[in-house]
Amino acid sequence: MTTLSASLPTTPPLANPSNRARRIIITTLAYLVMIIGALAMVLPFVYSLANSLKTLPDINANPILLVPTQGIDTEWYQTILSGEFIHWLFNSAVVAISITLGHLVFDSMAGYALARITFPGRRIFFAGVLGTMMVPSIVLLIPRYLVYVQLGMVDQYTGLIIPGLADAFGIFLMRQFFMSIPADIEEAAAIDGASRLRMFFTVIIPMAIPALTTLAIFGFQGAWNDFTGPLIVINQNQSLFTLPLGLAKLRGSGYGASLPWGILLSGSIITTLPMAIIFFVFQRFFMESSTYSGVKG
Repeated sequence: MTTLSASLPTTPPLANPSNRARRIIITTLAYLVMIIGALAMVLPFVYSLANSLKTLPDINANPILLVPTQGIDTEWYQTILSGEFIHWLFNSAVVAISITLGHLVFDSMAGYALARITFPGRRIFFAGVLGTMMVPSIVLLIPRYLVYVQLGMVDQYTGLIIPGLADAFGIFLMRQFFMSIPADIEEAAAIDGASRLRMFFTVIIPMAIPALTTLAIFGFQGAWNDFTGPLIVINQNQSLFTLPLGLAKLRGSGYGASLPWGILLSGSIITTLPMAIIFFVFQRFFMESSTYSGVKG
């Protein structure tokens, strides 16, 4: 009798109704907070888009309304695309793509060296890399400008591109990712006769696609939106203006206080679109695990 009763499944106790109600309330409040936060971040973009499709009198009279009262007007987009904006867009694309490729090459190689290769002073070097992340960028503006002058990079594409080809955050990100890869994978490749360079490009890099994609997105975003970097590089040659500098020029000169806001808003919308598209296309890589292992058992 004792054996039979012990083998029978026990019925789990009923959930406390008050605990269930509390969980529902907490979950509802959490979703409400997230929705409010999402709206706070999205609404400025929505209002910019709505006002960029209005006439100037409609913008001045009804800036809060999302629907144009005088009909949709694309004149602002036609005006800005017929000026210097295309040239600014081209410069931003060249600079951002070049810097992104530089991050993928140099940050990944430096991160791998710090994670896997033992050499004298490795820890000190890595500490120095991390230390540069703690220095406010505004402090470095004048020293950077003096270096650019000495190297002849002022008013040159080299000044826009070369200083940004590698950065401390990218090195730190890739180093942490490579540290998470089991060393057994590299040992197996070494047994098969692979050199360190071949091992890096044929074994490690394919496993690092999620981290490289994240690095590329951050690198492209930083270069695309960078204002202070091009500001200290470009003195006279305004043909090298990138989009942030071009929009600042549009706001500060030419129209003055009577700037048609639709011009500035339409330029801002076009500037934002590439980053929005890139994020939505590659956002799944942010959700993937940063650890890949080919070792069983």
